[in-house]
Amino acid sequence: MFNFFKTRPDLPLSDKSKQEMQTRFTRYQWHVFLGLVFGYAVFYVVRMSLGVVKKPMLDAGIVSIEELGLMGSAFFFTYAIGKFSNGFLSDYANIGRFMSFSLLLSGITAVAMGFNTTALFFVVLWGLNGWFQSVGSAPSCVSLFQWFPQSQRGSRYSIWGGSRNIGEGITWILTATLVSYLGWRAGFIGAGIAAVAAALCMFFILKDRPQTYGLPDAATAFDEEPEVKKSNDPKETRRAQMFALKQPVVWLIAAACAAMYVSRYAMSSWAVLYLQEAKGYSLIDAGFAMSTYPIAGLAGAILSGIISDKIFNSNRHIPTLLYGLANITGMSLMFFGPDNHTVDAVALGLIGFAIGGLVVFLAGLTACDLMPKNAVGAVKGFIGLFSYIAASAQEVVSASLITITEVDGIKHYDFGNAQYFWLAAGVVSLLLALTVWNAKKVVDIEPEQNDTLEVKPSH
Repeated sequence: MFNFFKTRPDLPLSDKSKQEMQTRFTRYQWHVFLGLVFGYAVFYVVRMSLGVVKKPMLDAGIVSIEELGLMGSAFFFTYAIGKFSNGFLSDYANIGRFMSFSLLLSGITAVAMGFNTTALFFVVLWGLNGWFQSVGSAPSCVSLFQWFPQSQRGSRYSIWGGSRNIGEGITWILTATLVSYLGWRAGFIGAGIAAVAAALCMFFILKDRPQTYGLPDAATAFDEEPEVKKSNDPKETRRAQMFALKQPVVWLIAAACAAMYVSRYAMSSWAVLYLQEAKGYSLIDAGFAMSTYPIAGLAGAILSGIISDKIFNSNRHIPTLLYGLANITGMSLMFFGPDNHTVDAVALGLIGFAIGGLVVFLAGLTACDLMPKNAVGAVKGFIGLFSYIAASAQEVVSASLITITEVDGIKHYDFGNAQYFWLAAGVVSLLLALTVWNAKKVVDIEPEQNDTLEVKPSH
């Protein structure tokens, strides 16, 4: 990494009393938490803009359905690779600088999309944007684990996990309205301007690690047992990262998350076009119908932490099963239920609620809870690699499964085959998630055993 983006050296403890330290720590926690929630929401405003402008771009003859599939695939492919590599880097990074500069570049790229009309450059620019967007999830997770002890982390993580739904809600309502009145270019340009403004705010709000401000680690600050020894030692961090990648449970969770991301991004990328073509919605009506998806997703994400912590005693597997069943039920209702707008809204809300919780569990919290805390970025990046390769493949496969017919010069899109693919992915995800039901938490790594590290389960 460039030195500018690396975490800074630790400073000596600077507060005179414990009360002063905790007061300052709590204030910085709020800075970090609010910066991550609203900053990550804007990452999604940029990312989801393509889903809104697909039909206007198709109707204007700017791109074909196949080129849209390539754009989405390019984004998710670079996002997958970037999330893996940047996930590893985020364990060593100054999160405030790392995330804010990436969002700034993502916003600039989105604005450039709005001034383009060539399919090749759409693919190149959107693929480049995927790389910038990849510096979002893993760094956010790392920062949450740095600033919040285990007793506070579940609720903060689940609320942050719902921030993507805030971004999606802004997209489906405000961006859709903007595009309806000003055209497809406004969707990209408006999202890009919002990202540039948010990036500047994040640069001043987000923080580096607590120790770089003369504060102790989060667990020590709130009288909890420290989770990581020598947390800023690069050798210890690398050992923890390599240890995590050798664990079968991480691979299984990654595979379950990958299958879930097929159905997740099928909804995010194609549902607006699906509603317009299969159900006869206008763009604005489709946008407002889709708004139930992120609103319910926000509720699902926030409640996931409360449900797992308070009802199931921090067991993530039981609620994962319940959320997975809800996802399958919602998609079945959407595809095979009565052709009614109210039913569609209920189905989208159920899917959104389920996906909101599943992303919290499968895309991060379950695996990060099980693995060493100084490997959080690597674990998130590894799961992200699997997930977004699957999401990338989904774009191409879904586009190939959508049948195009032309009647009186008007193209119609049939989603009959695609919807079975999306539903099957949800079923496979649930089955894979059940395979890690009895996984145990890692609380320590035996020293000097690079290839045969033992897991010490908690009691």
